[in-house]
Amino acid sequence: MANGDGVVAARASSPAVEEPSAVVVRRARSGERDAFGELYRRYAGMVHGILLARLPRSEVADAAQEVFLRALRHLASLRDDRAFGGWLATLARTVATDWYRRPQRRVELGPLPDDLADGRGTDADALGLLSAIRSLPPAYAETLLMRLVEGMSGPEIAERTGLTPESVRVNLCRGMKRLRSALGGGTR
Repeated sequence: MANGDGVVAARASSPAVEEPSAVVVRRARSGERDAFGELYRRYAGMVHGILLARLPRSEVADAAQEVFLRALRHLASLRDDRAFGGWLATLARTVATDWYRRPQRRVELGPLPDDLADGRGTDADALGLLSAIRSLPPAYAETLLMRLVEGMSGPEIAERTGLTPESVRVNLCRGMKRLRSALGGGTR
């Protein structure tokens, strides 16, 4: 829009209207770096949640970078722009699996050390909860971490991962039920 001096003013984009992910993927495939940055913003929570369900906490940030680097390198191989979320989730799971295949990286995600598991502080509580979530089936653990840690809503999880909203709802419901049971607060 031009003002009286002929200067074109930039339109402020409405935060309420978000461009569909497939359109952003298409833009990123054409080489727009800002578009890939937008994909990172939208999907970083999902990737973080998946990796947190599978890797030691200290490795998640580096693994997330690896996921997005692989995505950037292989974006041209994506056949359907609408499938980006599911494709990226698969990449995240692959990066986690690759991490464990490296001989120097073998780490057990089992129970917490005794000095942390005694419940003396909030870090111990958080680590205990994370350990309990990781003991759940991966589909439940990933979905719960996206909801509880990343703060994503059910519809956001569905949109980002490519799961149906019903599958997300079931995973959250069953995952919470199992988590309560694992924490000693209910029945399976």
